Parts: sequence; C-alpha cells; structure tokens
Amino acid sequence: MPKSLRPGFTTGSCAAAAAKAAALNAATGSHPSTVTITLPAGKEVTFPVEWDAAGRAVVVKDAGDDPDCTDGARLTAEVRLGGDQVLVTGGEGVGVVTKPGLGLPVGEAAINPVPRQMIEQAIREVTEGGALVTISVPGGQEMASHTTNDRLGILGGISILGTTGIVRPFSTAAFRASIVQQIDVAAAQGERHIVLATGSRTEQAARRVYPGTDLVAVIEVGDFTGVAFKRAAGKPVDMISWFGMVGKVTKLAQGMLMTHFHRSDVSTDLLRTAAEATGSPAPVIEAAGATNTARHFYEACIGHGTTAPLAYLTEMAARNCSAAVANRVPVEIFMVDFDTLEPVCHAVQAAS
Repeated sequence: MPKSLRPGFTTGSCAAAAAKAAALNAATGSHPSTVTITLPAGKEVTFPVEWDAAGRAVVVKDAGDDPDCTDGARLTAEVRLGGDQVLVTGGEGVGVVTKPGLGLPVGEAAINPVPRQMIEQAIREVTEGGALVTISVPGGQEMASHTTNDRLGILGGISILGTTGIVRPFSTAAFRASIVQQIDVAAAQGERHIVLATGSRTEQAARRVYPGTDLVAVIEVGDFTGVAFKRAAGKPVDMISWFGMVGKVTKLAQGMLMTHFHRSDVSTDLLRTAAEATGSPAPVIEAAGATNTARHFYEACIGHGTTAPLAYLTEMAARNCSAAVANRVPVEIFMVDFDTLEPVCHAVQAAS
C-alpha cells in the first residue's frame, strides 16, 4: 500500500464513538465535542462529535482514501441509561437481518459482533450500569443500494461493520470477506448450486444461463476465484458454476486462482499450446505469441472460426478449479463473450 494513502475508520468504530458521546450526554448532560475510544487492537483514537437537532450524538465517517459508499455517513447514537445490560439496536438507515447465515439472529439490526463489543466497551467507559443504545444512519437505505446487502437479506439500510475499527485503503480484505459471507448465507438458506461470476457483466451471463437461481446464490467474486471455490466446496452443494471472460479463464488454466493482472501474467506459451494442440490455423498460432493479452488471442480464434483453443483453455480451467477443492464438488466453467455475454465454451469436471 503506498504510504501516501490515508487510512480511515469503520462504521463500527464511528458508531462506538457516537455511542460513548451519547452516553456521556445521558449521564452528565454534557455535549462533548470529541470522544476517545479504544479500538480492538488496543489503540486509542479520538473522534470529533456533532449533535443533531434531536440532541443525538453524531460521528461522521471518514473512510480515508478508501473508495467507500459509506464515506461521510453520519453515525448517530441515542442512549437511554438503565438496567444492567448494554443492549444495542438499530434505527433509521441500519439494515435488519431477514435471512440466516450472517452470524446474527433474524430480525436483529445488522450490527456485527465486533462493533457491538466496541459499543458496549464505549458505554462501560461511562457507566457500569446498563443502557439501550440505538444506532442510526440517516441516508443509510440509499447507501445500502450500492452494496450487496439486499442479496444477503439485510434490508432497510447499511450494516455496521469492522473487525479492527480501521479502514485500510484499497484493502482487498473487505471484498474477500464479503464473498465468504455471501457463500455462507446462500448455504444457510439451503442453496445447493453456487454460481460465481467475475463481475457485473459475467453475472448477467450467469443469470441468463441459470434464470431460476436465487440471487443470493449468484456471487461476484472478482479476482478471488480460489477463495470462493474453496469456501463453497466446504458447504453441502451439488455444483459450483463459474462465469468469466478469456483472460481470467486463461489464468485459471495456468493454475492461478488469484486472477488479478498484477499477480500473474497470461502465459503466451499456454495460448500457443492450446492453439497447436487443437490444430488451429497458423494465424491463430501466431496470435498466441503476438501479444500478452488473452483477448487478442480470443479475437483471433473467433475471427478464424475456431473455438477449439478456447475450449481447451476452459477445460484446463475446470480441471484446476476442481483440483483446488480436491475434486469434492462438480465444477463447471463458462467462458463468456465480451460483446454478446453469451457462453462461448463450457467445461464440466465431475467430482471424484
């Protein structure tokens, strides 16, 4: 990560800070302009606090240099003291869990366990007694439309997230975690067919091929194909289907299940092998070594009326993905056309 990128804070840490400020207000009548909380790793961080027209404490999320739809969200807290337990609930703009598999009971606010612990700790720094804490996020429902919450069964707003309290700019950890979570939710709902797509366009192709599949089981995995396959194979599923374009198919055929272009280059030797092994025309064989982009090779194949080398790559990809999960689950790979989004090649690897 470049040193110039500035880290930010999670919705969970902002919610905890707002809760502490609201608890101070409830206990003393004060309106602190800053509060200090302790993050899970033990680091103390001070947050500025605002107060809305209703007298609630507000901490504005600063996501740093991370592109985040919740950057600028106003994490708002209201605290009523009483009892002997700290109870945390969600208000406006905080989603409600409607499906199993998220580690939270159905019907509860989508405030994950670590943020709940942070909020409780923040309250305990003010009072040894109990409290009812209500976390709200004005505009949270609109923010949630830019997330996968609806597929996960989180309705009405965003989730309050975070395991460290800090957002690392351009970190892949959150995306990877979301893939794992989506697979867990699909499995918890009894989905036996997991459909993986590398992006929004290949997801369109997947939904055309499998129109009856519940959206909760259709998961965008980006470059994390290996993570997704291994997680899905650990569930009681009957099939894992994957949809991608030629570049990522070629990476899988090379055995690279992390398919980001910075992590691995397309092997021109493999492209040439695919062309030669399938008896392709000379221009296709030449195209294999003429560029380091699989798309150029793809266009040469299509332009010369042969999909055999592409099928070769797709079959290799299926074998490698199957091997990555010890052949426990049937695997199928679809190579999708760039323009039509129709499958060009399809390979299946049965479980052993």
